[in-house]
Amino acid sequence: MRTHRSFKLNALLQSKKKLFQWSRLHCNVVWLDSNSHQDPYSSFEACLAIGNSQMIKNVDELQTFLEHQKDWLFGYFSYDFKNELEALTSRNLDVLEFPVIQFFQPHKIILIDDGQIHFKYLNAFAHEIEADLEEITNFKKEVVPKKQESPIKIKMRIHKDAYFEKADRFLQHIHRGDIYEANFCQEFYAVDVNIDPWETYQKLNNISEPPFASFVRLGERYLLCASPERYLKKIGQKVISQPIKGTAPRGKDTAGDEKMKNDLLQDQKERSENIMITDLVRNDLAKSALKGSVQVEELCKPYTFKQVHQLISTIVSTVPVDKNPIELIKETFPMGSMTGAPKISAMKIIEELEETKRGLYSGAIGYFDPTGDLDFNVVIRSILYNANKKYVSFSVGSAITAKSDPEKEYQECLLKAKAMRTVLEEG
Repeated sequence: MRTHRSFKLNALLQSKKKLFQWSRLHCNVVWLDSNSHQDPYSSFEACLAIGNSQMIKNVDELQTFLEHQKDWLFGYFSYDFKNELEALTSRNLDVLEFPVIQFFQPHKIILIDDGQIHFKYLNAFAHEIEADLEEITNFKKEVVPKKQESPIKIKMRIHKDAYFEKADRFLQHIHRGDIYEANFCQEFYAVDVNIDPWETYQKLNNISEPPFASFVRLGERYLLCASPERYLKKIGQKVISQPIKGTAPRGKDTAGDEKMKNDLLQDQKERSENIMITDLVRNDLAKSALKGSVQVEELCKPYTFKQVHQLISTIVSTVPVDKNPIELIKETFPMGSMTGAPKISAMKIIEELEETKRGLYSGAIGYFDPTGDLDFNVVIRSILYNANKKYVSFSVGSAITAKSDPEKEYQECLLKAKAMRTVLEEG
């Protein structure tokens, strides 16, 4: 069904930049970039999927395709897919209007890995491989970016006093025993905005260079994502989830940086956030895991990124050989780090207290491959853009627990918002 060709690369970073810029020529694009992060579960350096043989916007079509076509699909599940899995609803404001689910079978897949560029083209397009390689190699951006005539003014959907009031209401739910953790998110937005999504993404990615960065264009809707977090990966019978909970800023020098990291590792509130979500993920994976196979490989391990330190846990399980990949998503979605615990109660309270639909934020971007394997990130540290509406948005959140100080949670949100805000306001 696909023709595979590989060619040696001379300059990795230059080739990645050219390949990404070449995607400007296409209306359906998913770009996934590991930014050279290596761990036992890394898939590739970068991957570009373009062209659309089939667009899928509901889970039944998705299931049918994976059962019968056995080919690659790239796309996303938005946070509101939860409403199809549980007795939940979303009535909050949604200006961006991304479909709940959107996947496409790409005409062309191009991977960069191990010093090579790999082409996986549907047979009907195989004759274009060498011409595309030459075009990518010699690509020069000729697109003139749309100019923003005035500075972008970022607005907050929830102002500080309202944030404190809502945080107190989350705490009331916690003290009453309705939940013991909730991820409380707020939207920042701007209207009447023209941005160049490719340039904006590159600036955002350069700030943090995270392991699960992604760029999505589906028509006139764009996602520019600098996510450090993996939601779910399946390799054969092995399933991996890596929730992040616990954040600290980088220090000003080596000694200060090490102190920040050690303080984070010892912080009981931050550790409790992570451990509660780790337990939730264990329970989610256990729904279909072979008996005794759910293991915590890493618990509250500090990882350092360009802007922040984070606590990451790695939970793995083994599933039956014939495990349905869509069922695996249904059993674990959305990622517990973006909801809270217990998950359903937390999602109901989140819907009541947040001001906007999360949409693609808190969802997952990734792919299914022909063998039934999959890999998806968590959509955080992201800018969402509807070019038709000239509306740009980003959301951030923090975990509210019994020991939360609303002022500190608010400051954590501002820290997480800094990269997106800087990129947009400085243009």
